[in-house]
Amino acid sequence: MPRSLEQWFAHQGQLHPQAIDLGLTRLRAVLERLEWRQPSVPVITVAGTNGKGSVAAYCAQVLAAAGHRVGTFTSPHLRDYRERIRVHDRLVTTDELLRAFERIETARVGVGSDAISLTFFEYNALAAFLIFDAARLDAWVLEVGLGGRLDAVNVVDATVAVVVSIGLDHQEFLGETRDAIAREKAGIFRAGHVAVLGSREMPPVLADAAVALGAMPKRLGSEFDYAREVSGWSYRGRRWDLSGLPTPALLGDTQFANAATALAALEELAAGLPVSAAAVAQGLTSVRLVGRFQVIVPGGGKPSWILDVAHNADAARVLAENLRALPIGGRTLAVCGILADKDAAAIGAEVGECFDAWWLASIEGVRGTSGAVLKDRIAGHVSGPLSVAPDIAAACAAASAAARAGDRIVAFGSFNTVGPALDWLESQGLLPRTSLPEYTDAPRKF
Repeated sequence: MPRSLEQWFAHQGQLHPQAIDLGLTRLRAVLERLEWRQPSVPVITVAGTNGKGSVAAYCAQVLAAAGHRVGTFTSPHLRDYRERIRVHDRLVTTDELLRAFERIETARVGVGSDAISLTFFEYNALAAFLIFDAARLDAWVLEVGLGGRLDAVNVVDATVAVVVSIGLDHQEFLGETRDAIAREKAGIFRAGHVAVLGSREMPPVLADAAVALGAMPKRLGSEFDYAREVSGWSYRGRRWDLSGLPTPALLGDTQFANAATALAALEELAAGLPVSAAAVAQGLTSVRLVGRFQVIVPGGGKPSWILDVAHNADAARVLAENLRALPIGGRTLAVCGILADKDAAAIGAEVGECFDAWWLASIEGVRGTSGAVLKDRIAGHVSGPLSVAPDIAAACAAASAAARAGDRIVAFGSFNTVGPALDWLESQGLLPRTSLPEYTDAPRKF
């Protein structure tokens, strides 16, 4: 078997002929060999085109503030694979990962020639399930990787299923229309359980799918809602009526809807996992999520930085709204890298008027594209001069060199953009220390 994490990642990356191959058959077969059982604690599963990372973070942080032990599985990671699996808001340890990988591999290979192939993401999800089982948790928060119905996370039965938003993304896997995508995401709903719908513009087919399945839809603007107030905001749901809530720590107007959606999920678990108003306030104000309109102000006359994944048109629209709501006296410069399978023209059209100059970076890998190709795809949809850089680090360096006091630089377009941008900022001494400690509470033996 591989010995180091790097060897394991290389191994996992070559087990299956396709990087993305949606389906639950392979996972269920491996879980059966592992004699795995559904968790005995509540599970919140979060899907959505955009906003699911924020909702998952709010759920986990509020539960932690209430004293509950929470495991959180998210994807992808920005800089450290261990970001994907957190126990009590601490990174999983390398040793725990290695033990989980060894156990999965033994089950995957089986006896004789009946080995089961797994994708990289499926291996991630299985490791999270085993680690959470061993950690004596009070709740799991699982973020869907892609879609819902056939995503690896969906082998776990959700106590509360959340769909944050529906937009056009990953059409090659999920369908060409919002209705088709909604049906795929509705696959995480379970009969007899609540399905939280976190947008006022949800396609009606989503609530229809919940009802047809026997799930109970809980819709923003109907069964729950929020209102902005002169100071703070309020939440109203089936059980909770909370006023004077503090502004969420994550920036942007859309975060009020995301926070309300998280509260809508949490109040459904309140009978077994009580959460006080004080815990809600603490969770809302202490939540951190790297790369989602993350503002870094180095000081000393250096330009400020904003990091935002914004990898589809809907997310780019929110980025543009957030930038307009945070005006500055200087210029706004773009460091942009977008994967080849994304609609770069649509992303550019949403944010095109926000930037005074662009540095377009190449992204490596199977889904990557060059800065020159990206320039061709967005030209005509954006304003300002367009420069090409060989990679994200070079684009960051060039934008930083061109920036003046009072300017800001926005790195966006992909997780593959924000991660390297964070690396570059750290190399320049511009990144505040935000890393999480490892989870050190002694787990049960696998």
